[in-house]
Amino acid sequence: MAHQLLQGKKGLIFGALDERSIAWKVAEHAVAEGAQIVLTNAPIAMRMGKINELAAACNNAPVIPADATSIADLENLITRGMEHVGGKFDFVLHSIGMSPNVRKSIPYDETNYDNFLKTLDISALSFHKVLQTAKKLDAINEWGSVVALSYIAAQRTFPGYNDMADAKSVLESIARSFGYQYGFAKKVRVNTISQSPTVTTAGSGVSGFNAFIDYAEKMSPLGNADAEQCAQYCISLFSDYTRMVTMQNLFHDGGFSNTGVSHLLIEDLNRLNGQ
Repeated sequence: MAHQLLQGKKGLIFGALDERSIAWKVAEHAVAEGAQIVLTNAPIAMRMGKINELAAACNNAPVIPADATSIADLENLITRGMEHVGGKFDFVLHSIGMSPNVRKSIPYDETNYDNFLKTLDISALSFHKVLQTAKKLDAINEWGSVVALSYIAAQRTFPGYNDMADAKSVLESIARSFGYQYGFAKKVRVNTISQSPTVTTAGSGVSGFNAFIDYAEKMSPLGNADAEQCAQYCISLFSDYTRMVTMQNLFHDGGFSNTGVSHLLIEDLNRLNGQ
């Protein structure tokens, strides 16, 4: 049920690929809550995905291609986006991540460093570039909200998550460092959400990801948070009810991040050991 939490607000959403994308769900919920949005993704992702279908369902939202690693593309995107909505944005979602090493199944300890740099640029430094460009163009209203999506591999080792773990660590650090600067300068708040492992096109490329999901489900007292629930959490962070929340990495994972071991996992281990 929509409550019009974003009535009159204007947002920019990066990364909607298809209906499995968290960004896709965020876009749908933002519009249902009264927001006007602009959609964007990299040109290659737009060719692969269904973003135009999403745009049509979101009051014919404009779709502006942009490579988030390119300052020129970001300047064009933000300038054109503000022209469309008739002013500054109130919220931005960064839902961008890709690792060539993961895609090519190159182990972490045998990493290709050119690929590694691309992972960092796409998955983390793009967040800094979005924030820097938005601040330079004065594109976000006071008390606006910027959210990026992260994962607990930024704090803990998950074999198979590869160099994406390092990228998520950098992403979360950028939220703290830029959140400090943007907060003092413009009262803009910047946060990351550490989401449960979620079935998305990006996540499905990580080795052993289905095992991550099953493990987290058994560890978390509330179970895994799905994409729909993550979108709802994003909406709360875009709303005026969270004006004093900034520079935080917020765990949206059913309690996984604070659970040492669960009785379900103990029972599984006992069965494997014949007890």
